[in-house]
Amino acid sequence: MTTSTTFLGLGAMGTALATAALDAGRPAVVWNRTPQRTHDLAARGAAVAATVAEAVAGDGVIVVCLFDHRSVHAVLDPVAAELSGRTVVNLTTTTPNESRELATWTAQHGATYLDGAIMAVPETIGQPGAAILYSGSDAAFTRHRALLDLWGTSSFVGTDAGLAPLHDMAMLVGMYTMFAGFLHGAAMVGSEGVSATEFTARQAPFLAAMTGQLAGLAATVDAKDYTGAGQQSLRFTEAALAALLRATAEQGVNGEVLKPVHDIVTRQIAAGYGEHGTARIVEELRSAR
Repeated sequence: MTTSTTFLGLGAMGTALATAALDAGRPAVVWNRTPQRTHDLAARGAAVAATVAEAVAGDGVIVVCLFDHRSVHAVLDPVAAELSGRTVVNLTTTTPNESRELATWTAQHGATYLDGAIMAVPETIGQPGAAILYSGSDAAFTRHRALLDLWGTSSFVGTDAGLAPLHDMAMLVGMYTMFAGFLHGAAMVGSEGVSATEFTARQAPFLAAMTGQLAGLAATVDAKDYTGAGQQSLRFTEAALAALLRATAEQGVNGEVLKPVHDIVTRQIAAGYGEHGTARIVEELRSAR
């Protein structure tokens, strides 16, 4: 008989994870602070636990998908004594250090910890393109791979529990700044009556093409060689950004999204790096450590 997997937290993502397990014929125990969220899963065959203690009373994997780091402790702390010998898979969005703290805390209570960073939205769980990065216990990753692979492509990035969320946070920085840049551009053309939908038809393929530049930037950053041939200089980039800020102001759009990038570039020029490649701004970002 297959051991039941426990799912703690049934928001949109937690529900998607539990649904994928049930659809694959794996027994599941589910718990949520708001009981009505369990109804659809119960109809699919899930066992509904009235309390967290009841939910973790078995011996299977415990999957935690809650709001934040604090909520993970709020749910698990009262049942810490019941975790010994269990594997906790934390799929809650946490910072690298928060995940490391949870790994240490879990080990102190005799449990094995695996952290997961979900690179998908709930609707795509179990579908092509969904991916989850894992870090922490490599043994747990291997042992429970069949379960993990139900949700998306599983990749193990290291035994440091903070590595999966670190990758997640770093990738989300790119996503959110891209979205902000898109909205900035939409506001600019929108000032002249161009719809965001029409703008998207041009912007989306342009951005997709620009991602082809990332590999070259990465090679430059790894080599720390910002004087090689073919690099766009910081001085050239400053002129371009200054023009963008002028155009932004002329259209009556707030420049707060773009100005920080311009400020970094101007500081690099003031420090004497004007003829270096624009990728050198990574050194200023690194210097904050």
